Amino acid sequence: MEEHIYTNEENGILYVTMNRPDRLNAFSEDMLSGVVQALAHAGESEAIKAVVLIGAGRSFSAGGDVKTMGDVTPEQIYDHIGKLNETILAIKSLEKPVIAAVHGFAAGAGFNLVMACDLVIAEMKSKFTLSFAQVGLMSDGGGSYFLPKLIGIHRAKELMFSGEPINASTAKEWGLVNTLVQEDEMEYNVKAYAEKIASGPVKAFGMMKKVMDHSLNADLDEILEQERITQTLLTASDDHKEGVQAFQEKRKPAFHGA
Repeated sequence: MEEHIYTNEENGILYVTMNRPDRLNAFSEDMLSGVVQALAHAGESEAIKAVVLIGAGRSFSAGGDVKTMGDVTPEQIYDHIGKLNETILAIKSLEKPVIAAVHGFAAGAGFNLVMACDLVIAEMKSKFTLSFAQVGLMSDGGGSYFLPKLIGIHRAKELMFSGEPINASTAKEWGLVNTLVQEDEMEYNVKAYAEKIASGPVKAFGMMKKVMDHSLNADLDEILEQERITQTLLTASDDHKEGVQAFQEKRKPAFHGA
């Protein structure tokens, strides 16, 4: 059986490729478990500074596999969404940047997987859609959580109710995408983008990620105290010492994520 996911490490980056191109990388149990395992490996490895999530073939991911809908029991659906939730939480809990590299379609839970990532780079011709309503369903995989926070509740409801796709330019305008690239420049730009992130103070990035994500559901007092504690810890890091020394020596810092 063909592997539903494969990984490779290069220059401090773990590239995680969803590999069901014949199904537009619709999620399978093996794929979701593979992504979780890859993220766990990234968390344990000092050599890995960032993760890039990619889809093989023509699209990033179609999300749920429509071809199997109607042929599964409620228990199977419940278990499958549990695997999806585990994947979303693995992305959010990893204290390293996770970058989604989107081409073709990011649809349904595939779109929600993109929103769970920390940064998004997308091809100009890519499209994003939450098509759950078209098959009489609601969003799963965190869409009801992420989308209103990113684009506002009225836009989020319109996008979910209509199921209509938005293009990459609109996604960037609405704050769903960080960077747009041309189709023939995708691979080069993804590597350059990821390597730039990986060269930064990854330990600090992990702390920033944790505090900012927590801020979505916390009050100001909580965040101020979390910043206070985290900043105190970071002042003892090697990256902070390197950053200060580099500033004093008027050179670019060489961070190592420690």
